[in-house]
Amino acid sequence: MGKRVAVVGVGMTRQRSSRPDVNGQELIHEAVRAALADAGMKRDDIDAVVIGNMDHFEGINYVDTWSVDGSGALMKPIMKLTTGGTTGSTVAMAAYYHVASGLFDRVLAIGWEKNSESDTTGAIITAFDPFWDRPIFAGAVAGLALEATQYMHLTGATEEDAAYVAVRERRHALNNPFAHLHINLTVEDVMNSPYLSWPVKMGDMCPRTDGACALVFASEDLVEEFPNQPAWILAVADRHLWAYTSDPYVNQALENGWWFPALEWAAREVYDKVGVREPLKEIDVAELYLPYSFAGLRYMESLGFCPRGGGPELVRSGATDMGGECPVNPSGGVMSSNAIGATGLLRVAECALQIQGRAEDRQVPDVRLALATGFGGCFWSDVLLMGREKPERSRG
Repeated sequence: MGKRVAVVGVGMTRQRSSRPDVNGQELIHEAVRAALADAGMKRDDIDAVVIGNMDHFEGINYVDTWSVDGSGALMKPIMKLTTGGTTGSTVAMAAYYHVASGLFDRVLAIGWEKNSESDTTGAIITAFDPFWDRPIFAGAVAGLALEATQYMHLTGATEEDAAYVAVRERRHALNNPFAHLHINLTVEDVMNSPYLSWPVKMGDMCPRTDGACALVFASEDLVEEFPNQPAWILAVADRHLWAYTSDPYVNQALENGWWFPALEWAAREVYDKVGVREPLKEIDVAELYLPYSFAGLRYMESLGFCPRGGGPELVRSGATDMGGECPVNPSGGVMSSNAIGATGLLRVAECALQIQGRAEDRQVPDVRLALATGFGGCFWSDVLLMGREKPERSRG
């Protein structure tokens, strides 16, 4: 049986379009310093470090060793992870397993990105198959547009349905001083924004952000040493299923096929481990990796928050707004801040703050169960469930 694990320290930078005042190591150091101070720790107290970003975006090799001046990982075990958009959530899962295994007691997890100094589209295009994926993919936006058009075709959802998600995310971000975008948009504003790749418009998309996040994961044996209430990791799961961008769409087109297989399989696994049967009613808050507005419809269905095709009605009902049955992305989510390597880790950080009651103006009352997800690449997913109460045993 593994050790039970909790997040005991949270640090993040303010997310901005550009941070010319710092280099990458200095940006990392801001988040690390904040996380260690939050946990009442010093660098020497950390047993190991897990770090991740989209290193090929910035053109940096061996980011684990390159970053030691910022991460504080000198002469400590270091693991580097890069899994596309899920990098941050994969970093969180790796840190969790480092501690749950009993190998380390205190692990520092770091995610970061300086998108202002990177080439995301070029890196994404060249990563894919030159004969099929590359001509149609043209970067992340076109792949998401393909998903959106299929969802609209299968369910009858409209561009305006998706615009409600964009409005919710930007409205929630107004309560988050760390968020990159602080824009009070209306549905009309989103609908009137220019198209990037039909049906996806500028108002539907996430930004490019510079930022970093760091978390301290600790063993159950030591949680009483820290000043903050532990945010326990109850269960984790991931599904990285495909090599080709087209694979998810072929699978979904099959009769009785899965809606979003990676997310559904991962969510079902963590729900089964924790005993969640009615996610919308049992989960108090969700920080979901929604890279664009249409994801805020379809992913609700794959997470079991509503029936298939029920995403638009759920969002329009206000159930996912602050004050609703299960607020989604009180932080403003990915559509308000997207420092890619940090993005998934920020979802975990925000859930930890919610469980600890420290989310300030974005706090949801009495959070006992929180859901975080990661999304990336060829539509793969990470899912983490976190709670206020110490689990009966490790369910990794």
